[in-house]
Amino acid sequence: MKILFQGDSITDCGRNREDYHNLGNGYPKYAAELIAKAYPETEFEFINLGISGNQTKDLVDRLQNDFIDIQPDFVSIHIGVNDTWHRAAERNWLGNDVFEAQYRKVLSEIKEKTNAKLLIIEQFLLPVDDKAYFREDLNGKIDITRKLAREFADYYIPLDGLMAQACVGNDSAHWSDDGVHPNENGARFIADLYIDAFTKIMK
Repeated sequence: MKILFQGDSITDCGRNREDYHNLGNGYPKYAAELIAKAYPETEFEFINLGISGNQTKDLVDRLQNDFIDIQPDFVSIHIGVNDTWHRAAERNWLGNDVFEAQYRKVLSEIKEKTNAKLLIIEQFLLPVDDKAYFREDLNGKIDITRKLAREFADYYIPLDGLMAQACVGNDSAHWSDDGVHPNENGARFIADLYIDAFTKIMK
């Protein structure tokens, strides 16, 4: 079974891009370990093609080579925070209609041109003071991600809300140094959600 992890730096997480079987040091690594342990009779091929800095437009550009040509059995996508972050300094926000069109293109092509089960993981922001103003744009784009998930996903992880919940009783620094990039605690937290989602999809 071929499992493809896709996204930005949160998925990339220092992987060796010369070897797409190298999963990096983030949630794909820990999710793959949990999946392999839970399904010892299944032979898995784990592929990580997350690229640091990517936005939805970059996934559109990579659709053929990094989605369709791979022909995964299962694909997860965690994308979207850079669509906000890369425009935050000047508050020159990307139009929500453009964001939706780009993300929709990716999801529709996956559904039309592969037989993959699709897991969408919501973009998130932890409560950190220096990025609180990202919410001006991020919340609307999370709403769009949720809308698209209802249309395309086999399962959805509402990670922004779950991370907010996890910060009750734990400072955000327990999960991430900058509110966006998970540390090991954060990566393992996402991996636990991932294996739960995978199990539910595969039943």
